[in-house]
Amino acid sequence: MRVLRSSADRGADGPSRGLFAVARSLPFVTLAAVIAIEFSPAHVVYTGPLLSPAPALAAVTMGPRGTSAVAGLAFLVSAGTATANHAWGTQQVYANLAALLVVAVASVVGSAVRVRRTRELTQVRRIAEVSQNVVLRPLPTRMGPVTAASVYLAAERGAQIGGDLYEAMITRFGVRLIVGDVRGKGLAAVRSAAAVLGAFREAVHYESDLAEVMHRCAAALQREYALLDRTDPRNWEEQAEQFVTVLLAQVPDHETIQLINRGHPPPLAVQDGKVRTLAPARPLPPLGLEEFLTGPPVVTEAFPFATGERLLLHTDGVLEARNRSHEFFPLPETLETLDGATPAEYLDRLRRELIRHAEGRLADDAAMILIERAVTPRPADTTARP
Repeated sequence: MRVLRSSADRGADGPSRGLFAVARSLPFVTLAAVIAIEFSPAHVVYTGPLLSPAPALAAVTMGPRGTSAVAGLAFLVSAGTATANHAWGTQQVYANLAALLVVAVASVVGSAVRVRRTRELTQVRRIAEVSQNVVLRPLPTRMGPVTAASVYLAAERGAQIGGDLYEAMITRFGVRLIVGDVRGKGLAAVRSAAAVLGAFREAVHYESDLAEVMHRCAAALQREYALLDRTDPRNWEEQAEQFVTVLLAQVPDHETIQLINRGHPPPLAVQDGKVRTLAPARPLPPLGLEEFLTGPPVVTEAFPFATGERLLLHTDGVLEARNRSHEFFPLPETLETLDGATPAEYLDRLRRELIRHAEGRLADDAAMILIERAVTPRPADTTARP
């Protein structure tokens, strides 16, 4: 699994490093300019006010020690120019030194506060990465009869966790997968995603019926909503507006795949440059909207899934990616033109096309899993058993 930022974020790293280097050199450029002016024919220009910004500029990119060092250099330059110009004893010199002292103290304090906040932000990001590995664990490359690859694209700069979820596990019933999307963002979406994933990771090993796994996920989401503080009206609105679209898949040893779709974009099967949509025969509402679940019970649907065929499971962030002309990403057409020796290579090319179409700016998080049936199914056992 790879968690990636948009191409705009990655492309901005180079210019950001360049701007940082320029900003860090500004205090020294300022001091050098003052020295050059004072010891040149242009020394008639009054340079005292140019020294005060030097510590403030240093505080932007340096820590307290670096800022203090720049302030010390500024005091030395100010004293040196006053001595060279025989200006000691004038009110202007003492006013410049007083202003420089005030700016230096404020800059050192501000630099210390900035460094502390940066450390806290770094710690928060580390915690977010750990939480991400709990919610979205890396998928193994080989799982039983299939090979797999996955990609998660965060829409917001610096984002690590969103409402998208996925998992794949090997069980005695076959390889079972889940892809889902929580409506909403922030901690509420993370809690809902964690509840559904936790129920899935446990139920897949004990429930033989894929429909029962879906019921366990729905029940876990309802329990999560029940834990909300009902005395807070904000939680009522959160529960009323939140639901989870989910797609469950099971890959047995024979050449089929079993699916249950609760309001999620249907997966796309790719073979020999042709794409087909595995749409459900009966649309079902997302998890959290059980009051709209009427009619016959939820059942598992089977579709052909032959050796060498690839299946893409994705969230709606892929379909809703737009370019500057507000055109949606043509996912089926793009799949027909891609190639790749392995699912990882194929999915990486799809990721590049998605980012290129969206011009590095995704409107929503996007998660994709690509699986391929990589082995020839075993012949049926016709031996009579007692």
